[in-house]
Amino acid sequence: MFAEKLLAQEPLIRSLCFFGILAIMALWERLAPHRPLLISKPLRWGSNLGLVVLNTLLLRAVFPLAAVGFAEIASAQGWGLFNILNLPSGLTILIAIVALDLLIYGQHVLFHHLPLLWRLHQVHHADRDFDVTTGLRFHPLEIFLSMGIKIGAIALLGAPPVAVLIFEVLLNATAMFNHGNVSLPPWSDRPLRWIIVTPDMHRVHHSVISEETNSNYGFNLPWWDYLFHTYRATPSQGYGAMTIGLEAYQTTEQVAQLPWMLLLPFRRLG
Repeated sequence: MFAEKLLAQEPLIRSLCFFGILAIMALWERLAPHRPLLISKPLRWGSNLGLVVLNTLLLRAVFPLAAVGFAEIASAQGWGLFNILNLPSGLTILIAIVALDLLIYGQHVLFHHLPLLWRLHQVHHADRDFDVTTGLRFHPLEIFLSMGIKIGAIALLGAPPVAVLIFEVLLNATAMFNHGNVSLPPWSDRPLRWIIVTPDMHRVHHSVISEETNSNYGFNLPWWDYLFHTYRATPSQGYGAMTIGLEAYQTTEQVAQLPWMLLLPFRRLG
């Protein structure tokens, strides 16, 4: 009964969490920014959030049911592993959330190491600044591929719809949190890194140095980076001196323009 009520309120829950976390992080960044921004904030925020609006509209057009809706169909049809196993519902939800998080980690690694996928993902990394809106900055084609991969995993797992909803909300919230232009004191950052990806931990991933870019892939749970040896504790140049973004795009403000972001994957390499 509780799960049915939760699912019935999906749009409201997602909207409240999205705008609530965005507002909290924006206020935190204003009161205690980790580092000064290089590019005009109105320009960057207008483009990054404009990309969010565009992605949302296109995603609803291409995948009208989205992940939660597909999970409801899979559940009704009895598809997937969890619809075969007779596990307690709470345990099933927990395992499904963790499994989906592992999937996102693996997907993130692939988007870095397969050249065609990197063309799309570099839109996210080309941002020369690092703040809450960077966590929302993804090319529409990457969003479509990610949704397709997620739907495939839901079908194979038979992930309960409520687990998918919780996962989607957590992933969105933690992505905004760990891309924040904020920093936690060491006494809280170090222990938190065992249970959630912190801003300083993920900031390393946005370094221009390729060895650092190819580390700290986690968005939500940090365990996979420890398990698969992709964890890097700090940037080699230190948090204050590190350069964020991609080496090829360090001298232009075009990285903050929406048309440039949409066309970036189709630019000639080199």
